[in-house]
Amino acid sequence: MRTLGRLVSRHPWAVLLAWLLAAALSLPFAARAPAALTADPAGGLTDSEATRVTEVLRDRFGERDTNTVVLVTRSQPPLGTTQGDATYQRFLDGLEDVPGVTRVTAAQGGGPYRTRSADGTLALTLAQIPLLDGASETLRRVRAYTARTESAALDIRVTGGQAIGDDFTQFAESDTKRSELVALPLIGALLLVVFGALVATGLPLAVGMLSISVAMAALYGLTHVMAVSTFAQSVITMLGLGAGIDYALLMVNRFREELNRTPDPRRAAERTVQTAGRSVAFSGLTVAIAMAGLILPPIAFVRSIGIGGVLAVLLTVLASLTALPALLALLGDRVNHPRFTRLNWAQSGAASGAWTAFARRVTARPWFAVLGSTAFLLLLASPALNIRTGYAGAWGLTPGVESRDTLKDVEALGAGGLLSQFEVILDLKGQRYTPENRATFQALVTDLRALPGVKGVLSPFLTPSDLAGTNGGSTDQLAALSALTTRSFSRDRTLLRVTVIPDRTLPAREIPAFERQIRGTIEASGYAYLLGGAPVGGEEFSRAITDSLPTVVLAVFAGTFLLLMVAFRSLLIPLKSILMNALTVGAAIGLVTLIVQEGVLAAPLGIPGDVGVLDASLPVLLFAVMFGLSMDYEIFLLSRVQEEYLAGHPNDEAVVLAVGHTARIITSAAIIMFIVFSAFIFGRVVASKSIGLGLAIAVALDATLVRLVLVPAFLKLAGKWNWWLPAWLDKRLPHIRLEH
Repeated sequence: MRTLGRLVSRHPWAVLLAWLLAAALSLPFAARAPAALTADPAGGLTDSEATRVTEVLRDRFGERDTNTVVLVTRSQPPLGTTQGDATYQRFLDGLEDVPGVTRVTAAQGGGPYRTRSADGTLALTLAQIPLLDGASETLRRVRAYTARTESAALDIRVTGGQAIGDDFTQFAESDTKRSELVALPLIGALLLVVFGALVATGLPLAVGMLSISVAMAALYGLTHVMAVSTFAQSVITMLGLGAGIDYALLMVNRFREELNRTPDPRRAAERTVQTAGRSVAFSGLTVAIAMAGLILPPIAFVRSIGIGGVLAVLLTVLASLTALPALLALLGDRVNHPRFTRLNWAQSGAASGAWTAFARRVTARPWFAVLGSTAFLLLLASPALNIRTGYAGAWGLTPGVESRDTLKDVEALGAGGLLSQFEVILDLKGQRYTPENRATFQALVTDLRALPGVKGVLSPFLTPSDLAGTNGGSTDQLAALSALTTRSFSRDRTLLRVTVIPDRTLPAREIPAFERQIRGTIEASGYAYLLGGAPVGGEEFSRAITDSLPTVVLAVFAGTFLLLMVAFRSLLIPLKSILMNALTVGAAIGLVTLIVQEGVLAAPLGIPGDVGVLDASLPVLLFAVMFGLSMDYEIFLLSRVQEEYLAGHPNDEAVVLAVGHTARIITSAAIIMFIVFSAFIFGRVVASKSIGLGLAIAVALDATLVRLVLVPAFLKLAGKWNWWLPAWLDKRLPHIRLEH
């Protein structure tokens, strides 16, 4: 740090020009990043069963347009009248001409697959579009066409898997921008109270926005080599603003203290990097280790969030250790201008009398503080024992979003199962399908059709009700039979295809049971098979994430333990830190489960009560981000405890003095981070709302109950064992001294 501090303080203009150039080059790419992100729930599961089914349908059955856009129309006058039919037909003709639309299926009025209401006012039309390349662009053209075509006689709304996924991406981006706009003025006002000066107030915001812009540009580059989650953008914004402001508070506070010791601003900036810079670098490293845990699962979708988080943290640390001290070196005492207030309570170098007295009361009854706090946190964490994860689909958006609201009309038509279809591929093991196979195949189709919750099965074996779905003419019946036969047999007739349609759109919590009954029926038939479709893909993604959680947790625990052991030369301190951070994370996830999954207090927070599950990536994502950020306050407090202990104070007094000196900066930083995270609660993507909610809860608990009650009480009880390290290990570990 000495070399870096000297370099930055002696060449501030060169450092700032380098950052300005990086920011200028980054902005065009950062602006393109949100549109390149994806909400695909199975992103990165290249070898999943659902993915293999999609590939088989494409390569062996010739299915090139399995991506379905569902359009719901309201006609007035209704279908069945001359004017209503003419208006609807013009709509169909224009839809077929939209570039990228390969096939259009008009509404029909009978059979189990009825897609037209009895009175003719409501109708459901299907448009097939490309599965991957060009899907979003084609959907945009379809939506543009419907906007042009809508009139008083025909109202058109759009839904379907692609529409839902694109709405996730769009609203995740707009929610992030809106959260920034809401949070920044509030943060600025609070920083003005904290610093008491306008220039000092602007520095943390500048560091945060600088690191975010460069990180988003790097994220855009990442989209060219892997699928990148929409959540990566939210994580970068949260970490860039939250951690950036945390670190800037520490750095600016130390610089102002150093200015009181020396009139030379460059010398003060150099000392700031050497002292507070060490704590910033170490804190950032612990957060980066936690985010790097997300890179371990072999899922590109999740890895992209981890990479985005690591980029955001490392760039924030780099900006805090270079751009910020360079600005401070040039500003000097002007950092305190123009002065608005003399309060700057959080940035006072003196110990707080109130917090010191509070720490003495806590350490006077340590067992009560430890047991009471632990019991309370465990109580908050208990709902997590019943956590259910999955891909919420449209229910993961808030009411008011077209793709979600339109599902009500789809369900009203009894066609909700079209969005939850299960694709079954039966393997004849190299043998061609012959008439002798017919009875076995038909028996399986009959068994699938008889399962509870199944509305229909698409196969070559039409029932009278299936034929009633055509318009009754023999030509239509033959056309329907021909189409079903074509879709049901692979080109070489060694694979058979069956599509199972549920009687409604399946919520994520019901998919596992529905999938089990389909698998059980197929396995009883003796066929080798593959099972795919959107519900299976979502479940596979959920299971893959759940299975990766233990690996992520163990890796983060191990990395954090080693870092804290080196920093504080103790075995008990890192173990205590891990356990207490785990309590914080557990309590936050428990409350998120209670609110989002169970619906308790969901309405006041704008969270729909019918979500029923947490997004599959939330537990691992919340763990990584919350665990990493909790370490910020841990290091702020423990580094001061260690400093006081090494200065000769007894352990108990060192704890009290450390709380007195750090409580104000911890609480002020926590309030700012709470504002950043809370701003995400007011978006339209439930997963982003859940992330913001979980992080806001975690910060509130961590900076108050954990860091200022539980930790001091535990340190008092542990006494001299806090600093115990075997002699043989002490000789082998490098020496690092943290100051702030």
